[in-house]
Amino acid sequence: MAERTRFEGNLEPEEDYEGLTFADATFDEAAAGGCHFLDCSFLGVSFGGGRLRKSRFTDTCVRDTRFVATDLTETGWQDSTLAGCALAGVQAFSAALRRVTFRDGKLDSVNFRSAKFTDVAFEDCVLRDVDFASATLLRVSFAGCTLTGANFTKATCTEVDLRGAQLGITAGYESLRGVTIDSVQLVTLAPYLARHLGITVAD
Repeated sequence: MAERTRFEGNLEPEEDYEGLTFADATFDEAAAGGCHFLDCSFLGVSFGGGRLRKSRFTDTCVRDTRFVATDLTETGWQDSTLAGCALAGVQAFSAALRRVTFRDGKLDSVNFRSAKFTDVAFEDCVLRDVDFASATLLRVSFAGCTLTGANFTKATCTEVDLRGAQLGITAGYESLRGVTIDSVQLVTLAPYLARHLGITVAD
């Protein structure tokens, strides 16, 4: 693989960025919608606010990078990895993710409404108040993750594997059809599932 060129300067909208490394940079209020990042690396980068709406990330490695209140609406992610990243207050509704891995990351108040996940793995991540409402999840796993306040209302789940995760789901129990859980998780979820179905448990 050819060595990537280090990027210097500001991001511009509707640009193609190929084979570049973005390292230890801060992009506050970046206006970079509609860009295509191909075979790029983001290392120790910080995005504060800004718009990356409809940008595409292909064969891209994102490591130790922060997205705070960043607009990632309708972005496309393919064959990419986000490792050690923090996303807080991010708008990513209607995003499309295919063959993407989130590893050792923190996602806080991320809006994935109506997003499409295909062959996506969350590994050892903390997901707090993440909104998957009306999202489509196909072959998605959450090994070693902690979910708190997750919303799956009207989500479509196919071959979704929740085994090995700590589950804190606050809405959308009816959308868990098609997921795989372990016996310990079943015990945890049972009272919520019973309440959702209108079942009274009395000894």
